[in-house]
Amino acid sequence: RALHKKLLCYNIVVSNLIHSTMSSLNRLALRSLPTLAAAQQSSTGAAAFSSSYAGSFSRSSTPLFIPSHISTHRQFNNHSAMRTYASTPNSQTPNGSDILASYSSDSHIGQDVAHAMEMLAKADAVCFDVDSTVIDEEGIDVLADTLGKGPEVTAWTTKAMDGNIKFEDALAARLEIIKPSKTDIANCLEKHPLRLSPGVDRLVEALHKRGTDVYLVSGGFRLMIEPVAEVLGVSFDRIYANTITFDESGDYTGFDSNEPTSADQGKPKALTMIKEKYGYKTMVMVGDGATDAQAKPPADAFVGFGGVVARAAVKEKACWFVHDFETMIDIVNKNSN
Repeated sequence: RALHKKLLCYNIVVSNLIHSTMSSLNRLALRSLPTLAAAQQSSTGAAAFSSSYAGSFSRSSTPLFIPSHISTHRQFNNHSAMRTYASTPNSQTPNGSDILASYSSDSHIGQDVAHAMEMLAKADAVCFDVDSTVIDEEGIDVLADTLGKGPEVTAWTTKAMDGNIKFEDALAARLEIIKPSKTDIANCLEKHPLRLSPGVDRLVEALHKRGTDVYLVSGGFRLMIEPVAEVLGVSFDRIYANTITFDESGDYTGFDSNEPTSADQGKPKALTMIKEKYGYKTMVMVGDGATDAQAKPPADAFVGFGGVVARAAVKEKACWFVHDFETMIDIVNKNSN
């Protein structure tokens, strides 16, 4: 009988403890409801142009292809600071040789693959080119096609990306050919929505979760890159790209030559500005073109991307040359706290 009473008291104590715990969890969940509601509300226009884009334009339809697995909770106020994640790159990062040894070495090419893998594993900032890297085409060529100037502009793009002409000369020549107005750009993106390269959204998400800052450093146009940044959860102040100028009627007048990416050697200049401003210790540049290869240094490693166009000149200079983002995603995920 005494044992029965003790067991009864024990059951009452346990029951009260469980009830108290569940009540606390319910209160916590209720407190979170406003945040969840706000997140749902903010995701409504995740893929559309923000009406607050400075000097930009609004559109009613969804212009950008978004893979179905992208979580809309990653969208945020474009005018706010970049979100801060709890985790940071692993301080016990293995050396590059160990990372490379964990994969089939025959499938990896580059000047120093092990070094690039190690830099990616511990990078506190990763900079991506946009055209033919983050998206699967060249934005300016798409724009030219819609204006009936495709072949002429594509020839200049190829020369610039292969490193056969100074970038500023190619940029000026292409813009002079198409002279796009605000309306032209809006119509272009309406008729030909830009598409993300497979896997880039998961790579950016993995970097963000780890606490690594992501930048879009491009010789393309800010107006066409901002919606891409919004989908990827990259704040607009982390876009380094070219600004097209317009008159009061929205007609083309030129481009801002003060942008670092408007000239040859612009990407190393942009990365130097980023590194000095934020004090990053390890930066990686990812891109498909000769101007991206120029970014090392200040980048500690250059990963050439050939998933859209494999350029021989880039493959020769890349620390590591990849055709997709899968191994990069795996390295980032394995080297997170």
